[in-house]
Amino acid sequence: MTSGLWELVLKGIWTTVQLLVLSALLATAVSFVVGIARTHRLWIVRFLAGFYTEVFRGTSALVMIFWVFFVLPVAFGWQLVPLWAGTLALGLTYGAYGTEIVRGALNAVDPAQQEGGVALSFTPWQRMRLILLPQAVPEMIPSFCNLLIELLKGTALVSVMGMGDLTFSANLVRLALQQSAEIYTYVLLIYFVIAFTLTRLMRGLEKRLKAGIGKDTGGGFAARELRRPETTGVGGGGVA
Repeated sequence: MTSGLWELVLKGIWTTVQLLVLSALLATAVSFVVGIARTHRLWIVRFLAGFYTEVFRGTSALVMIFWVFFVLPVAFGWQLVPLWAGTLALGLTYGAYGTEIVRGALNAVDPAQQEGGVALSFTPWQRMRLILLPQAVPEMIPSFCNLLIELLKGTALVSVMGMGDLTFSANLVRLALQQSAEIYTYVLLIYFVIAFTLTRLMRGLEKRLKAGIGKDTGGGFAARELRRPETTGVGGGGVA
């Protein structure tokens, strides 16, 4: 490829990374706000949070992009640029999946921890901030890592708006060179490199968070048992 075509691909990569970061930030905020709301003591709050989750989890991300970019301006007079339209559609859609990750992790915390916070006269927000979230967040990381990779692949959908992401730029290069195999092989490798980098970063974050709350990130209890020296008595028999 010529330098001009490579420059087009590099611009597409930058646009994809921008979209990934912005939509991931929005999805994370939505996941925690709605996920915590799904564990609220008031039924109306749980109902509204559950309604949002079911609506956005049950609709196509591609159709949501079309709706935000083409229907929203007609219905409300708001014309969003492709980057913000893609961010809004992807962030709200994937945030609905993230709410279930947050809700499940919070519900998995030992109820005795919650009871301990009540005994210490903590307010609900203090119990959430000081007890539940520090224990639940490390358990969310593997699921959020998978969701982040899915979001990365979902960014390719914005090419239907004519947005110059990696997929759209690669298609322009393909049309210019008429070499589909070479171009799309490069695109596959680029997506893989980005996904692999995200996976390693998320694993490092998981280890740091678990180390911060005193959880073993190595071999665990079983490994320590295997390394424990065996004590033998006279004649090789074990000591009771």
